[in-house]
Amino acid sequence: MGQGGLGTGQGAGGFTSLIPIILMFVIFYFLLIRPQQKKSKQHREMLNQIKKGDRIVTSGGLHGRITAAGEQTMTVEIADKVRVKVSRASVAQVIQSSSQPQAAKKK
Repeated sequence: MGQGGLGTGQGAGGFTSLIPIILMFVIFYFLLIRPQQKKSKQHREMLNQIKKGDRIVTSGGLHGRITAAGEQTMTVEIADKVRVKVSRASVAQVIQSSSQPQAAKKK
């Protein structure tokens, strides 16, 4: 008598035990994976738009103006007649684009 009741509920129990795992994956995707992909896409686009004359900050904290830009590296002037070569990927932020005038930045 007792064995008949056990066999009928096992088929549905297998799928319902997977629901929390699937739900956790969906939550991780929307809270962790998707925002990171969006941020890296924006960073790639920023790196592609960098050109000579832009003011940048590197991931190491150096502030400077780009004097030459190549495919993988660029030359950054950090002081008068002091130029360093940095990797394009090490640029953390563009402070002022050469296409934006200084007066427009203040407003």
